[in-house]
Amino acid sequence: MKKVKNISVGFLVSFLGSVPIGYLNLVGLEIYAKSGLHNLVFFLFGVIFVETFVIYFTLLFAKELIKNRKLMKIIDLFSVGFMLTLAFVFYLNFNEPTKSNYYLGKYLIYSPFIIGVILNGFNFLQLPFWTSWNLHLLNGKYITIERKLKYYYIAGTLIGVFLGMLSVIIILQSVLQQPNQFSKGILPVFIPLFFIALAGIQLFKIYKKYFRVNYYIN
Repeated sequence: MKKVKNISVGFLVSFLGSVPIGYLNLVGLEIYAKSGLHNLVFFLFGVIFVETFVIYFTLLFAKELIKNRKLMKIIDLFSVGFMLTLAFVFYLNFNEPTKSNYYLGKYLIYSPFIIGVILNGFNFLQLPFWTSWNLHLLNGKYITIERKLKYYYIAGTLIGVFLGMLSVIIILQSVLQQPNQFSKGILPVFIPLFFIALAGIQLFKIYKKYFRVNYYIN
């Protein structure tokens, strides 16, 4: 029963966590559109390869990572700059087609698996995400990680990430294939603004988490 519970909880958390549009989903969308489902699957395997280590180590050291405020602050600040960089890159990709091959198209010449590994290696937002979730699940006793039970939880999370991203990418591609105003006019504006909004939300969280507390203490 504990095995099934670990798999189910891991799947639910990771599936819902991967559904919102993130930069990995958008890169996967480009790979799917240009290279097909086969290469998309290898890209997703690269993503979950890195995810395996992230989930494993944040599961084991969740409490220690939460206490290391300096490290978490550096990760949070880096994620803001990363989101703003992605907004700039996608803006250039949509609005300057002559340069798009340089910014987003050139990675298609490499192995999709390697692309997934490298890009997810820079996905520092997943560290606070998985650290917080794993700590919450452990404290609430929603999962059990004694002996081999933790591997069932990890397996559930990896399945959830894979199916969640695959579903979002396929749905997005079907939407973009429709010759409507959204895909041609709104999307080139929406995606850069989406990353800017993520950066703004992250900045607000950093302010509440680190600076507002210090202000009241002083």
